[in-house]
Amino acid sequence: MKEPILTKRDIARELARKYSTMAHDELDILESILVPMKFARGETVVNEGEVCDAIYYVERGLFREYYYKNNKEVTEYLAVDGNVFMCIESLFQNEPSKLIVEALESSVVYALPKDRLEEVALHNVNIQILYRKILEESLIISQRRADLLRFESAKDRYRKLCKLNPKVIMKAPLVYIASYLQMTPETLSRVRSAVALE
Repeated sequence: MKEPILTKRDIARELARKYSTMAHDELDILESILVPMKFARGETVVNEGEVCDAIYYVERGLFREYYYKNNKEVTEYLAVDGNVFMCIESLFQNEPSKLIVEALESSVVYALPKDRLEEVALHNVNIQILYRKILEESLIISQRRADLLRFESAKDRYRKLCKLNPKVIMKAPLVYIASYLQMTPETLSRVRSAVALE
């Protein structure tokens, strides 16, 4: 049996619960700017060279942000149910994205268009807080990943990802997890076996 599809109101409530308490009228406003979107597996949300103009909240599904380096794909971020993603530099500089965002499975997201979000945030303190908290979370995730790659061994990188985002470990193909953790799929296989035996 298929689970019921959430309404825009449900998503507004979820966002408020996660990031900022909201009064009834603020929930109305947040709900009014949410744009539901569906993506098929392999479909692109943002392409290299396009401007990212929204923050995306994943209701259900799996996405990866990646870029090309020396003709190889490098995974920058993996987003699952309940995660938020955006191409932050493109979003705030209004410049073409260097990143590509692709759905790895059939997925549903809710876009928060930046222009509308900023417009309503000017007049609603709790929506302003929500906006700030989403950006703070994004910065913390980026910092954690940078620290992971700089300071942690391959085994600790994998362990931390299991702890911080277990859904990614369960859902994402190993090749993308390996790329995200900056190791080869072979190294990831060895690391997973070693961690499983602990």
